[in-house]
Amino acid sequence: MNEKGLVVIREYDSINDAEWDKSLLEGAGIWVTIRNEIMSALYPTGVMPAQLVVKSCDQKKAEEILNAYNN
Repeated sequence: MNEKGLVVIREYDSINDAEWDKSLLEGAGIWVTIRNEIMSALYPTGVMPAQLVVKSCDQKKAEEILNAYNN
């Protein structure tokens, strides 16, 4: 999939946190990927955060799911 139509909805210093949220969204049927997955594990915290990326048409639903879980 090309970058057009994709949005970053979260950034993480921990790849484990990113993977957890990714699994929540996948469970809800939302296509999601983690950008910088390997690089964020190699570099010091905050240098290159892992980014949770979804299709722009799924952004609102994804935000609602993550906000409901994290609150």
